Amino acid sequence: MGLAYSNAFVTLAATNFEQVVQFYHQLLSQTPHPYQPGRYAEFQISGLRLGIFQPQPSHQQEFSNSLGSGLSLCLEVENLETAIALLTEMGYSPPGNINTASHGREIYGYDPGGNRLILHQYK
Repeated sequence: MGLAYSNAFVTLAATNFEQVVQFYHQLLSQTPHPYQPGRYAEFQISGLRLGIFQPQPSHQQEFSNSLGSGLSLCLEVENLETAIALLTEMGYSPPGNINTASHGREIYGYDPGGNRLILHQYK
């Protein structure tokens, strides 16, 4: 018997909560809703809820380093170069080059919390 659940969504822990919320506010051109300053923000992304939360002080060490995590937020974009230009304008230039994969072109970027973004343009 499988797990009975009603919904699924992705959350990111952010010890620098407001900086990460502002990053996604600017990247996605939307205001988070619901939004609880210093605690929780949620963005609606085409079929996905992205929640950002401030870990409790007793759990901050656990979430303090997301580098090397296997989790990525992949955003399929219409134009990869335009998406790269936006990240660069925001001060978060992708550190590498565009990769060509069997499913299209992509580049890795990172949010202010070090969470990996994959910007992908389907071929």
